[in-house]
Amino acid sequence: MEQSEYGRVAATEGWFTVNVRDSAWVRSEYFGDACIFEGGVGFPQIGYTLCVLQPGQPNGMYHREGNQEDFLVLQGECLLIVEGQERRLQAWDFFHSPPGCDHILVGAGDGPCLVFAIGARVNGDETLYVRDETALKHGAGPEQDTPDNKVAYAPFPKWVSGPPESFAGLPFA
Repeated sequence: MEQSEYGRVAATEGWFTVNVRDSAWVRSEYFGDACIFEGGVGFPQIGYTLCVLQPGQPNGMYHREGNQEDFLVLQGECLLIVEGQERRLQAWDFFHSPPGCDHILVGAGDGPCLVFAIGARVNGDETLYVRDETALKHGAGPEQDTPDNKVAYAPFPKWVSGPPESFAGLPFA
């Protein structure tokens, strides 16, 4: 492991351990905070992200991809927007998104929502950001369909490096 501007990241492709508090983080006023375990090396098969969403914060833009993704809510509540429908999720709810399934999460409830996200990496270039009225209603969707993440995220502030301003209220605080 080595220290980066984001936190501790893997320096080689070999095995490693890291505490969530010390790991690489990015944060966004709009999209919440994210601990990205693969850091600078990148995992070629599966990606893991720990998301901290405040009420009203989406974890990204409504999309579908060529890979499966899975989400486990560890704490708090969020709104799942899936195939144009709204579903409430709370601690210990699990959501499986098969390839081609339109989805996004939005923080809900009274405090932070902690979500562990896992995604395959095989078909990473098959992502489509999808215009959807339900997602737009929650500020979680692009104005037009696009395969270009730069277009989908253009109206929003960029992610910045570093951990959340506070770990207060989270189980690893």
